[in-house]
Amino acid sequence: MTVGILTISDRASAGIYEDHGGPALRKACEGYGWNIGAEAIVPDDIERIRQSVLSFSAQGCGLILTTGGTGVADRDVTPEAIRGIMRVEMPGFGEVMRMKSFEITPNAILSRSLAAIVQSSLVIALPGKPAGAVECLSFVRGAIDHAVKLAMHVPTSC
Repeated sequence: MTVGILTISDRASAGIYEDHGGPALRKACEGYGWNIGAEAIVPDDIERIRQSVLSFSAQGCGLILTTGGTGVADRDVTPEAIRGIMRVEMPGFGEVMRMKSFEITPNAILSRSLAAIVQSSLVIALPGKPAGAVECLSFVRGAIDHAVKLAMHVPTSC
């Protein structure tokens, strides 16, 4: 499976803060035997997020993982960006990630993590904290292969 990893952070994209989420997800993906096809760091900007997700999908990334921008701060716009370009949302992913994370920390209920099909890719919006992103990915790992296969075989309209 080819994976795109997109870190969404104003500070990391400006070089003010070192990105830890992207490298943590890269390590987890490599542990699952997945190939990293694309990586980027973008600010919390709806259009930049959308452009990156669409670019990763066009490059053949069957799975696109985002980290960051899923909270409730003013600049947290990742869910809105994904919803604006998705074909269908897959609410079970977000529900499981919040439910399992809530067992670890009650603040998990504030997360707006989600999964959706964008073009022919499964996009999963994960929390910005590296440990939370990797944990949430592990919670839904069992459904990813099948979801990616379904996404990649979505009929396209003429």
